[in-house]
Amino acid sequence: MTAELTVLTAQSAVEAPAPRGRLRLAAARLAGSRGAVAGLVVLVLLFLLAFAGPYLTPWDYAAPDYASLRQPPSAAHWFGTNGLGQDVFAQTVRGLQKSLVIGLLVAVLSTGLASLVGACAGYFGGWTDRVLTFLVDLLLIFPAFLVIAVLSPRLRGSGWIAFVLLLAVFNWMITARVVRSMTRSLREREFVAAARYMGVGPFRIIWRHVLPNVSSFLIIDATVTVGGAVMSEAALSYFGFGVRPPDVSLGTLLAAGASDAPVFPWLFYFAAGLLVLFVLAVNLVGDGLRDALDPTAAAGRHRTRRRSRRGRSPLHPPAGSRTTITPPRRSTP
Repeated sequence: MTAELTVLTAQSAVEAPAPRGRLRLAAARLAGSRGAVAGLVVLVLLFLLAFAGPYLTPWDYAAPDYASLRQPPSAAHWFGTNGLGQDVFAQTVRGLQKSLVIGLLVAVLSTGLASLVGACAGYFGGWTDRVLTFLVDLLLIFPAFLVIAVLSPRLRGSGWIAFVLLLAVFNWMITARVVRSMTRSLREREFVAAARYMGVGPFRIIWRHVLPNVSSFLIIDATVTVGGAVMSEAALSYFGFGVRPPDVSLGTLLAAGASDAPVFPWLFYFAAGLLVLFVLAVNLVGDGLRDALDPTAAAGRHRTRRRSRRGRSPLHPPAGSRTTITPPRRSTP
């Protein structure tokens, strides 16, 4: 029995590479992706704008300037002013800051809850799996948008933290089902069996062996969830179910400036442009992380391209190429 455990432990050490080497390899692949690097640069700039922008202007997002009502962008007000004389630049960076904080908190809470529930359901099985799967399926039935729209007006006194919790509660079920299926396959691997035979507790096995092997999926999912949470917050705030005044977010700015956009475009398009830019950057980073942490995806695409190039017949050259046809020589008698 001891010899079998030694062999299984050696196999697990061979199968699980060092975390540092894996991180270095993923970082090198991520740095080689132009789209991911561009997305990271845009995200860093947006975070700097959100958290350093309020210190770049002398105006507060709630302070009105009654001498400048709905003025276009100028040296005094970089993004112009709204109908109350409030500085649109100060309001935009404040709304971007609020939306980013909400998106990050929702991503962390929902991904953490999904990893915990999915890993426990997949590892323990039995009645634990049935109860947790029933809970996930039950929450998937409820229309999340309508439930949040009904509950958020009753939680006005709790602030935007209650809004974050509502978004996180209804945003983790699909990820939990994927983590559950991945855990069910991982619990039969040799290194998990070796840890179980050595007397390691189940939660320690989940923390040290199961979750590190699904971390690539969780990182990608959390990255995409940030963009989805920001979009959900903007949509709910647009309809009046999210951030409450006098605080602002990108959704409240879009709702306030939508009706005046044809006449006063600076009230709408600055916030809309930042929202679109952020979601696009998050998608680029998510694609880069997928290729860096799961290299089979990028390898499959490169393999397909190579096959398509090799499969071209010389009788059918690619478009735009010139071919020279040499006539056959006549044989002399």
